[in-house]
Amino acid sequence: MITEQILYTFRCESDPTQSSDRTMDLGLAEDHFSRPMGSLVASDIEQLKMAIEECKKLILELPEHSERQKDTVVKLIHLRLKLQELKDPEDDEPNLRVLLEHRFSKEKSKSVKQTCDKCSAIIWGLIQTWYTCTGCYYRCHSKCMNLITKPCVRSKVSHQSEYELSICPEIGLDRQDYRCAECRTPISLRGVPTEARQCDYTGQYYCSTCHWNDTAIVPARVIHNWEFESRKVCRSSMRYLALMIPRPVLKLKEINPLLFNFVEELVEIRKLRQDILLMKPYFITCKEAMEARLLLQLQDRQHFVENDDMYSLQDLIDISSGRLSCSLTEIHTTFAKHIKLDCERCQAKGFVCELCKEGDILFPFDSHTSVCHDCSAVFHRDCYYDNSTTCPRCARMTERKQDDFPDVKDA
Repeated sequence: MITEQILYTFRCESDPTQSSDRTMDLGLAEDHFSRPMGSLVASDIEQLKMAIEECKKLILELPEHSERQKDTVVKLIHLRLKLQELKDPEDDEPNLRVLLEHRFSKEKSKSVKQTCDKCSAIIWGLIQTWYTCTGCYYRCHSKCMNLITKPCVRSKVSHQSEYELSICPEIGLDRQDYRCAECRTPISLRGVPTEARQCDYTGQYYCSTCHWNDTAIVPARVIHNWEFESRKVCRSSMRYLALMIPRPVLKLKEINPLLFNFVEELVEIRKLRQDILLMKPYFITCKEAMEARLLLQLQDRQHFVENDDMYSLQDLIDISSGRLSCSLTEIHTTFAKHIKLDCERCQAKGFVCELCKEGDILFPFDSHTSVCHDCSAVFHRDCYYDNSTTCPRCARMTERKQDDFPDVKDA
């Protein structure tokens, strides 16, 4: 029994005839309250309370101001701290707390071991209350909540959705006054008083509390070098990049247009996206396509049905690995099959080449066609480029307009 072990140490301290090797440790050097492969139960709290009461009695019995009484007071303090750790804080701690734009939710899990982002110590869910920000997944002890100085990274993503596009823009420790870029702790490359760790994304230096040597793919290296090797980044950069990775904020043709000359996969993906945008009007006006919710096949990449020039970092990662090419080609095939084979309404919206008046029905997303930029008429590519005359449809529309407004023609 725990209480018997503690009381025995009390007797050893109060009776000099007992073995001098048994010091009054009360579970400090040896954790008598631990349970191997098990969990703490309510009886442990009750036994601690009994031990505290016995400790109080012993303090009153020992000679006043004696060393033994002072030691016993210290032991009493530790016992009370131990009791505080074991108490279930459900009634004392709120389920939701808002701090520096973080929305902290109290975790219910008692078995998962995490690390506190504030103090870098382990969170023992079995005996400690801890919170996770639902926005940026910042984790911390309940006791560390009031010490947090870092605002929620998700607010930065919401207000400033853009990447640092310079590769590791270092400014030097002297410009940082030899302090951590985030918490301002003194740092140096020699590790005295604290090791300086560089973040490859921001180029700045951080202390070991703000930089845990986490790794992430750096957008600037992808865009300029088509390099996908993970680099060491600080904690805040890691969270920011994780939240930004699905956001389509990269306009490659403006940032680095030459990339399309050297990465064939990008050209292929751009053509598939352009074709999907040409297919979109068919689906919007097709009842069967709306009922089948064909466009929802791209719900994870909504920007693919809105434009053809914006990319997310996740898009570029998937292009490099080949995953995006496979999935987008399959979706492209499904869309084309609906328009050209499965749906009579969509087939009726096809075109006949007015220049040669031969061949099958044409669609603007066919690889062998060309589209008039003015009226969107579709022709065989060979016919449209070889014929020096203007688009027949445009000519017809111009003539009709002149017939409707003869005054314009006379003018």
